[in-house]
Amino acid sequence: MKIKEVTNYLEELAPLQYAEDFDNVGLLIGNYNTEVSGILVTLDTLEETVEEAIAKKCNLIVSFHPIIFGGMKKFNGNSYVERVVLKAIKNNIAIYATHTALDNSKNGVSAKMCKVLGLTNTKILIPKKGILKKLTTFAPKENAEELRKVLFNAGAGNIGNYNQCSFNVEGIGTFRGNEGSNPVVGEKGKLEANEETQVSVIFEAKNESAILNALQKCTFYEEIAYYLSATENTYQDIGMGMVGELPSAMEEKDFLLFLKQTMKTDCVRHSNFIRKKVKKVAVLGGSGSFAISNAKRAGADAYVSADFKYHEFFKAENRILLADIGHYESEQFTKNLLVDYLTKKFTNFAIILSEKSTNPIYYL
Repeated sequence: MKIKEVTNYLEELAPLQYAEDFDNVGLLIGNYNTEVSGILVTLDTLEETVEEAIAKKCNLIVSFHPIIFGGMKKFNGNSYVERVVLKAIKNNIAIYATHTALDNSKNGVSAKMCKVLGLTNTKILIPKKGILKKLTTFAPKENAEELRKVLFNAGAGNIGNYNQCSFNVEGIGTFRGNEGSNPVVGEKGKLEANEETQVSVIFEAKNESAILNALQKCTFYEEIAYYLSATENTYQDIGMGMVGELPSAMEEKDFLLFLKQTMKTDCVRHSNFIRKKVKKVAVLGGSGSFAISNAKRAGADAYVSADFKYHEFFKAENRILLADIGHYESEQFTKNLLVDYLTKKFTNFAIILSEKSTNPIYYL
């Protein structure tokens, strides 16, 4: 099995197109055509992580956080990042990172937090923009149904809980082929007017190549006419954070104690109690202060995330209970999610959960 087979499967869960612009996801070190001897799954890739991969005969590390964020101009081992990269290359170990691609997946980091906390009726907290595109193309009227099937089978026309969605307009198309043409309809050099159906479909950007490849295989015309447009629509199934409900409402202090135990953290930093039971809970793995206002707009009684600064706790404004459980603690179950996901596909292959804690923060 080659690395490409593993990464293709990972990208069904967390397509790279889902990642934020600032991020660095995908295969950071290594070659897609390398045969895989074993996979080590970790939250972060440190020197000790590479050493663990060597000891366990794994030549592919699947990491949540990328070891390389920005450009690197030198590889002389002066920083921990450079040392990790050098050690990985020296020992022929590939490194793949999912990070915000998995953050934005509906079955990703926040979904795992919801599962651990037992939240139900979950939905995306901040649906992502720019994921949906629109394709408009044309076919002879009698071939319109065939065209729609081709597009639907390639992944177009899915909107929320609906599929096979399209918009169709009938009209007259005109064209004239030059001397180099070989028209399927009409004759070269002669102006043709043909009854056509214009078909428009919405699709996820990750499916663009498959959809265009399928479209180009259609034989209605010698030249397939189409145009693509980006949309600013949000997509309810993709985005940062989630919001859901506890099985039963809890007093604020009891909720924080439950949070501390369930999320296995030594410290929960929180805003002032608002004397309201906690039922509806918003979560977001990692640094989530940017979503405080979203959690309030969603009507959450509590918002669980990490890396809140001093002044950001004032944003609670006695409307919501903010709970900072720590960056590592909020994402710690992500590697279990990845191991479970990979194991379902590659049942007879070594997929190992890293035993190393990469949490750089300690509590006295």
